[in-house]
Amino acid sequence: MKKQQKKLRIGILFGGKSGEHEISLRSAASILQAIDRKKYDVVPLGITKTGRWLHNVEAENLLCGSDSKLLTGSSTTQEMNIHGAAAGTHSAGLDVVFPVLHGTFGEDGTIQGLFELADIAYVGSGVLGSSAGMDKDAMKRVFFATGLPMTPHVTLLRSEWKADPKKSTRAIEKKLTYPVFVKPANLGSSVGISKVKSRKDLQAALALAASFDRKIVIEQGVGGPGVKPRELEVAVLGNDNPEASIVGEIVPAKEFYDYEAKYELNGADESVSIIPAKLTAAESKKIRAMAIEAFRACDCSGLARVDFLMAPATKTKGGKTKPAEILLNEINTMPGFTSISMYPKLWAATGISYPKLIDKLIQLALERHKEKQQTHFSR
Repeated sequence: MKKQQKKLRIGILFGGKSGEHEISLRSAASILQAIDRKKYDVVPLGITKTGRWLHNVEAENLLCGSDSKLLTGSSTTQEMNIHGAAAGTHSAGLDVVFPVLHGTFGEDGTIQGLFELADIAYVGSGVLGSSAGMDKDAMKRVFFATGLPMTPHVTLLRSEWKADPKKSTRAIEKKLTYPVFVKPANLGSSVGISKVKSRKDLQAALALAASFDRKIVIEQGVGGPGVKPRELEVAVLGNDNPEASIVGEIVPAKEFYDYEAKYELNGADESVSIIPAKLTAAESKKIRAMAIEAFRACDCSGLARVDFLMAPATKTKGGKTKPAEILLNEINTMPGFTSISMYPKLWAATGISYPKLIDKLIQLALERHKEKQQTHFSR
């Protein structure tokens, strides 16, 4: 009689202190619904907005948003301390942790460092890949060193802007022309991002971005005034030999793909995804190759979604046609993971279903952890 293989025990970690807390809950709920329970024992692990770690029933209550005691610090809450959250997962028998955490304290290398110290296998990029992918300024420096095409940008520190707003404005206008996009360097889901068409709106946009991060990135709008570039996305999967999905396109319901356009508009007002994007074979091949190059440049592993902007072809004064311009926008090392998010949708269209995608990510986590065991950390 064939011996039954032991189930892997998977911790699904969600919530967190970032501005993307609610998106994390949606992603985790989709994973918990789709994961193959015949293969895995699943343990829900939650982090409240105040940073408290929860498990079992309380974690599920956080996921459902059904227990106000989680926000008031009730003594009945099944809370874990940091030691129990990391090293204690071994005593809980967890084989892999899937940190479905978006944004600050989850996607920026912090939680990954905790798992590395505790020697726990986990889904996604390591400390370097996560932190480089999170910080838009550091990311752009890496992409520039790799020779990947990007839109021009300026980086300011919050302290620099507060000390001399006029000097900051001059620095931006010296290098960039309106419209520009003002972003907090370390955040996702388009939180804190503004499109600025003239100087009169610049200070309000800088103030909004500065409320979310000490570092502000200001990017040149692609294509110039009145031009709406195409927003293209590619899903990447793998470790040392990553693969790229087919290319998809987002048609935002608003002027650009901000938080409201991503998550809050429904029905006729909802943003539209086109998979596959209508591109030439050469354009698609180029974008997919750039996505893998960006993934490797940031030393990513497991998964990432790579976003591009494409300015349309234009006629020059001489009557010639200037070809469409493809620019790398950013990489997202823990993209939205609901069943309707672009990352799983792109892989589904490429031939990997949502449950199979979860399987592959868990196997990639185990593969990476096994590979780590070949490294000596002392003499």
